[in-house]
Amino acid sequence: MIGSEIASNCHPSSVKFEKGSVNGVLLLNVIHGKEIEVEYSKHQIIERINSFFGYNCISQIKLKIIHEKKKLKKKIHQKIIGEEEINSKISSVQDKSLKKSLNNLINAFKEKHD
Repeated sequence: MIGSEIASNCHPSSVKFEKGSVNGVLLLNVIHGKEIEVEYSKHQIIERINSFFGYNCISQIKLKIIHEKKKLKKKIHQKIIGEEEINSKISSVQDKSLKKSLNNLINAFKEKHD
């Protein structure tokens, strides 16, 4: 939204709104040495964010200097813990409709996380 050059030098930390106000303050974490670039881009960042949301939600940007950009963690795929135990409990369910629904739930979870 704000451009790869600016985005590679900073990331949002928080947005704060005063009670009853629609004018927010965006706090950006900026890599040390890149703060002047981002400082000169504040107006452009505010315009792009407000344009994206369709109203003036951000009125000010404050910068916080950091030593390196936060590394995004890779998404860890979840696995069903105790799958055998779950399957044995499902097999003991008497209601066929409920049993089918539980099996569908397990299968959907596996498909999503494979």
